[in-house]
Amino acid sequence: MIADSAGKALQIVENAEFAFTARDLDAIVHIMMTETGISLNDAKANLIYSRLAKHVRRLGLRGFEQYCALVQSPQGEQERHEMIAALTTNVTRFFREPHHFEHMREKLLPGLIARAKAGERIRLWSSAASTGQEAYSMALTLLAVMPDASRYDIRILATDIDTHVLKTAADGCYEEAQLDPVPVALRKAWFNPAGKGMVQVNDTLRGLVSFKRLNLIGEWPMRGKFQLIFCRNVVIYFESITQEKIWARMMPLLDDGGALYIGHSERITGFAERLLRNDGITIYRKTGRGEV
Repeated sequence: MIADSAGKALQIVENAEFAFTARDLDAIVHIMMTETGISLNDAKANLIYSRLAKHVRRLGLRGFEQYCALVQSPQGEQERHEMIAALTTNVTRFFREPHHFEHMREKLLPGLIARAKAGERIRLWSSAASTGQEAYSMALTLLAVMPDASRYDIRILATDIDTHVLKTAADGCYEEAQLDPVPVALRKAWFNPAGKGMVQVNDTLRGLVSFKRLNLIGEWPMRGKFQLIFCRNVVIYFESITQEKIWARMMPLLDDGGALYIGHSERITGFAERLLRNDGITIYRKTGRGEV
């Protein structure tokens, strides 16, 4: 990084098309922290530049000073969302960390299916849904043991901060090769050919999942209980205090005995730790003890 005596004014990405200074970087880092809780730093300067330069070019701006002014203005709200989407990591696949879905099928679903058949409302939550593979994997796990699940009051809420990935998720259209981890019987039952090497979820599978925009550090409109929550490989991008707040906020929404699935590099800390017991690798069950 190159800086002048003020530490802010000189170019920090060499041979760059657009001016990008430490001041610009600070502004973007601040927006990401304030808006999403995602912690970026100076080491990410080249990544930030590479992902946002196309936005500066598209808008016909001279450099990042103008871009930062735009995204910090009331008129730049839409572009601010575009910036957040560009800097948000969306890595996912069907049945990622398969032991979570095995646990769901063997330990959770028998009881939840019985409750659903008795007329209870059952809700599952994919809290960082990305392009939808996680939520559809949850639905496929359910359909594998309860093909008529759509007849009952059992549904999956899938949320993400990025509206672009949510549109892909709602469309439910994927390259055929992406379905390699999906058992053949489930592929045949719940996906339709969509031409040119693509497949699309059918109406029954799609009908089990609702995709909504949600900022994990913003307002949560949900009021009912979830019997199962997937929150994997997202809080790792937050500072530790934000991680603890998110785990704590989930506790009133997680039913007693419900399961929380987290990423392999994450761990439960803070208040939520008192209410959860380990039930497998990166799997926790709510005990119901303590105060919420």
